[in-house]
Amino acid sequence: MGVGGEKFQLGTVGALSLSVVSSVSIVICNKALMSSLGFTFATTLTSWHLLVTFCSLHVALWMKLFEHKPFDSRTVMGFGVLNGISIGLLNLSLGFNSVGFYQMTKLAIIPCTVILETLFFRKKFSRSIQLSLSVLLFGVGVATVTDLQLNAVGSILSLLAIITTCIAQIMTNTIQKKFKVSSTQLLYQSCPYQSLTLFLIGPFLDGFLTNQNVFAFDYTSQVVFFIVLSCLISVSVNFSTFLVIGKTSPVTYQVLGHLKTCLVLTFGYVLLHDPFSWRNILGILIAVVGMVLYSYFCTLETQQKNVEVSPQQVKESDSAPLISDSLSKVENGGGVVDDEPLKVPMWSSKYSRA
Repeated sequence: MGVGGEKFQLGTVGALSLSVVSSVSIVICNKALMSSLGFTFATTLTSWHLLVTFCSLHVALWMKLFEHKPFDSRTVMGFGVLNGISIGLLNLSLGFNSVGFYQMTKLAIIPCTVILETLFFRKKFSRSIQLSLSVLLFGVGVATVTDLQLNAVGSILSLLAIITTCIAQIMTNTIQKKFKVSSTQLLYQSCPYQSLTLFLIGPFLDGFLTNQNVFAFDYTSQVVFFIVLSCLISVSVNFSTFLVIGKTSPVTYQVLGHLKTCLVLTFGYVLLHDPFSWRNILGILIAVVGMVLYSYFCTLETQQKNVEVSPQQVKESDSAPLISDSLSKVENGGGVVDDEPLKVPMWSSKYSRA
């Protein structure tokens, strides 16, 4: 591997590590905010996250830490609004469905992404990759899915949430490649539209789901502290989400998301003494095996492709491993080492509920 490949691999490892640490941290913070302090307004909180993220990036731009690169405004607006809608739909899905069915909704995002990329981008996923993803999904399902209570409205909302989330994550990767913008540049331009969308629908959506008014909530000093802390952590979460998807692929980002789920479950059991069973432990172990297999097969296929063609001809691989140097040829321009989530912003109920 050359010097460029080594730098890219280190950047990818850094992005993945930042994503895991920041996402687990914000889950812990939001769990305290929502479970202990009763602030259950997830969609409104997400809009504040994005607003703080935009302000932070504006300061970074003023300090010339990255270069502003405007591109197609319609694309940016559509992308930002779609991200906001996907978060709202996921929160609605949780509100209308059981926790078990909601976990199934999250699991369905990976196969849906694979299908969309296969149909519209002609990407090919080998049987080894498909097998490893199946093992991963089975393990996460065993660890997290409890009951499956179906209803018509909840099922429709879940389907819409899956489709919009998949499209938004694929767009994150595609826009960075097509317009040659960095994760920071894309996040900076799309944040206002995401934040505005959620700011407008958040109070109504949260009021509908909780029967409470976010503006009438008792904002004690402790609540304000955790809200501010959550918003600060969200800057890292949102940035790392775009960074990971830009450097790898939407499928790899979803695999990483399930790793976070397993870490949150483990953390809750070890430090918070949450209820745990041998089924949870077995599911986490199976999921970890699936993640290892996914990374191994992706890396193996990448090495085989690099042997078949010269480095100048290497294009983006069909499936990106968790740690890979294969995407260094599609590095996008920008002033930072390049990147949701989650996202797409990472914090919404879709990432906070184990």
